[in-house]
Amino acid sequence: MIRFSALAAALLAAQLVAVPIGLAETYHVATSGDDGADGSEATPWATLQHAADTVAPGDTVVVQPGEYAGMHLTTSGTSAERIVFSGMPGAHVNADNPTTPDGINLEGASFVTIEGFEVTDTSRAGIRAVLCESVIIRNNQADQNFRWGILTGFCDDLLIEDNECSRSEDEHGIYVSNSGDRPVVRGNRLWGNNANGLHMNGDLSAGGDGIISNALVENNVIWDNGMGGGSGINCDGVQDSVIQNNLVYAAHASGISLYRIDGGGASTGNLLINNTVIVADDGRWALNIQNASTDNRAINNILLNDHSFRGAIDISSDSLSGFTSDYNAVIGRFTTDGASTVMDLSEWQAAGYGANSLEASADALFANAAMDDYHLAAGSPAVDVGAAADAPATDFEGQPRPLGGGVDIGADEHCPDPCSTPPADGGVPDAGPGPDGGTPDAGPGPDGGTPDGATSDTGSGVDAGSGGGGDGCGCRVGGDQHHGGLPASTALALVAFVVGVRRGRRRRTGTR
Repeated sequence: MIRFSALAAALLAAQLVAVPIGLAETYHVATSGDDGADGSEATPWATLQHAADTVAPGDTVVVQPGEYAGMHLTTSGTSAERIVFSGMPGAHVNADNPTTPDGINLEGASFVTIEGFEVTDTSRAGIRAVLCESVIIRNNQADQNFRWGILTGFCDDLLIEDNECSRSEDEHGIYVSNSGDRPVVRGNRLWGNNANGLHMNGDLSAGGDGIISNALVENNVIWDNGMGGGSGINCDGVQDSVIQNNLVYAAHASGISLYRIDGGGASTGNLLINNTVIVADDGRWALNIQNASTDNRAINNILLNDHSFRGAIDISSDSLSGFTSDYNAVIGRFTTDGASTVMDLSEWQAAGYGANSLEASADALFANAAMDDYHLAAGSPAVDVGAAADAPATDFEGQPRPLGGGVDIGADEHCPDPCSTPPADGGVPDAGPGPDGGTPDAGPGPDGGTPDGATSDTGSGVDAGSGGGGDGCGCRVGGDQHHGGLPASTALALVAFVVGVRRGRRRRTGTR
């Protein structure tokens, strides 16, 4: 009889424990592949759907350049072993997946990362993730999808980062829907969408508590949205959240809206700090707060408006309780009664708001507002006069704040010499075609329209049914994308913020 010593037995037990239950694999998909192959780099699979049907926790799927139909994924990773689908440059999804009218669809699939894909021309959402947790949607391009670029629903601890979502023909660039908590929406470029750039809606009618809480919305650049009604950043039932360092411009309805229509409660207890918001001449108010959305704070923001009589802040009288507004650079027009009466800055201050706020024009504030360069100019009245308390430690490009004698107002922290080198590429982001002159928001709601054209996804729960120039600070390129900065590719695209070409948007018959 063979006898093991205690030491030998312990060593054997340790070895057995060290053997993983499942071995992570890296698979490949290519247009030249075969779903009957082994999915290796040499013999890849042909379809995303076959990969989605095969993966297990810890697996990575690398998708080579080419055009693909989408996929429907129901398998989850784990917190220790995520499932990753990574598109190489040129990986292009341009047809719905076999199950839903979306491109890439995660249905109950948690701990999954979707990165690096271009998704276009799908029947509903470019990328959809519902009934999930800890999903990462990063570095994707979603353009000209019918309803949404990215949709999520009932998804906790979500990260939507460094995506470009443009020209959604019916609704929003990004829609964080249903009562998912702790979402982070960071560093995205949202432009030319018919309704909201970013819409966050607790959707009580879809179930759950109808509240999105503890969201972080930061470092996004959002422009030319809302021709069909919609804010740059739209919040229905969003509570105890932080909206900071966002640049919203050429907004054709409101800039940032807090309200309640389908949320489980009003949008209360939020901090809006160091945002730059410029509303177009066909828009509404830079900051729109309605429906008993109390206890909100608006600090260190630039709130401008090119409209002939609308202005900086429209807040309903039932939202004034606990409201703080100060250290903002504004156009001097405010209302608490839906624009029946409009106060100038001195009257606003006499009412108890904005004691340290200032009135300023775009030309005085920015390096080149006429060319949509919204970095602060040398000598801008917004430099060094903001409040330090609660100000984010970096600006929207990852530049440390403060740089001078104090915190600057707005999304940009002005970098004085020698930090004034021109952008490395000297170029401007290609915004592509812009709005086509559609009518702004005719429906009911605050200020004569919907609170900004937000449509709740009320069907079948979580929508299971069909359906630069001067002082450009080019030295800011880079930064840690997980700590307030942007990756180099994103920062280069954002350095000048010049969007000069706004051609007509393609629309499908029947869109509003």
